[in-house]
Amino acid sequence: MIRFPLPILVLPWIVLASLWLPSSARGGDKEKSSASDRRRPNIVFLLADDQCTYSMGCYGTPGVETPRLDRLAADGLVFDNHYDTTAICMASRASIMTGMYEYKTGCNFDHGPLLSDHWQKSYPILLRDAGYQTGFAGKFGFEVAEKPGKRGRLPEDDFDRWGGGPGQTSYQTKKNRSMVEYAEAYPHSTLSYGAFGRDFVLQAAQSERPFCLSISFKAPHHPTTPDPSFDHVYAGKTFTRPGNFGREYGQHFSKQSRLGRQFERFHSWHYSDDYDRVMATYYQQIYAIDVAVGMIRDAIAKAGVEDNTVIIYTSDNGFLCGSHGYGSKVLPYEESSRVPLIVFDPREKRPQGGRCEALTGNVDVAPTILGLANLRVPANMDGRDLMSIYESPKSSLHDSLPLINVWGPEAVHSFGVVTRDWKYIFWPYEDESMSPSEELYDTKNDPLELTDLAEVHSAAGDLIRMRSLYDEALRHWKDQAVPYHDYERFGKIFTRR
Repeated sequence: MIRFPLPILVLPWIVLASLWLPSSARGGDKEKSSASDRRRPNIVFLLADDQCTYSMGCYGTPGVETPRLDRLAADGLVFDNHYDTTAICMASRASIMTGMYEYKTGCNFDHGPLLSDHWQKSYPILLRDAGYQTGFAGKFGFEVAEKPGKRGRLPEDDFDRWGGGPGQTSYQTKKNRSMVEYAEAYPHSTLSYGAFGRDFVLQAAQSERPFCLSISFKAPHHPTTPDPSFDHVYAGKTFTRPGNFGREYGQHFSKQSRLGRQFERFHSWHYSDDYDRVMATYYQQIYAIDVAVGMIRDAIAKAGVEDNTVIIYTSDNGFLCGSHGYGSKVLPYEESSRVPLIVFDPREKRPQGGRCEALTGNVDVAPTILGLANLRVPANMDGRDLMSIYESPKSSLHDSLPLINVWGPEAVHSFGVVTRDWKYIFWPYEDESMSPSEELYDTKNDPLELTDLAEVHSAAGDLIRMRSLYDEALRHWKDQAVPYHDYERFGKIFTRR
């Protein structure tokens, strides 16, 4: 079912009032709901940290155990071409909540916090203003400041229930101030967030007002600290390496890409010499997320709201895990920038085939959540409502999306564009040993990115087309970038020459 929000001018005033409640009506569970409240779904948004697609059964990974996530995938729609437009947590999380590209949020490490004006147009604020009960737990990932150059804050007072924390948070529940009440029963933070979600759902479901729960897991982010309760799951197991594992499959990458910490982490994080142990630890952290997701789904069923609760699951960025001889994230390659996305709406007819090949991005999360709540999407948002393709997964949503990295050493800064079938990357850095370079991949036929086609004659037409899309994306950067936090200058830096 495609949702087109009705123009506000034609809505009866009583329905308008139900969609936009005054600030005084934000808190509390005892207020009477309108008929509109009962029609609007509950929303659960679940975010992993550093989870690549090569980590789940529903994405075809051999040897992994993700039964509850796979069940969610079987119930809903799996997206096969979902990209984080910036593949690092702070910027990605700001884009997720605001629906805007990084150069419009102005938010990332090395740059600055999100400004309050943008936060006021984020999905948690807009839903709470519209009468939703809101809860957040986990790693928030960024701070909110009033002006550039000012210190930021965590917006804990902007939620009805708060279990979030600053910075990277801790895997030890007792060290997360807002989660201490769960420390005895759930000493590892991953299951504590499952318990928080369980309790929030059970309490919020008693009200006639809809709820929106956002959980941001720390796992499987470093430092690798799996819950010992699940040591048995991968004990003694070995794993199949992906077809692009190892340095020999990264020789065609730009020299610039080797100048960041991602390159050395192939060795220092022991993908090169202890792959099975490293991946068992990574997968074990994700298994705990799987269990926490099951806790939340069980609570939804117990509360009797499973027929009216939409669940969205994704990750803030992927992870290279030794592919091409790299570790970590940030770089615009598939394992780092393409991530899992599952959407389950029990009110809708199950999608045919259960998979979607449309190009989608992290900026689509906020417009989707607002659309589910029957709220208008602010004009500043770059994303689009994923539910417009839920029943038609063969349809399209975006022609292209940008891939941004302006974090870390300048040598590794890059800008690119991705379509459903192709990817183009421009690396502007130059010195006496290297010149600006470009890469082109046919991701449909070469999903492991084993062949750079930028200098292949038969792909010349595709290169011209992707360069054109790149130039268009860069024009948008130049027109829309915030005039602070050092984003304007990249319009010149990323100009092809």
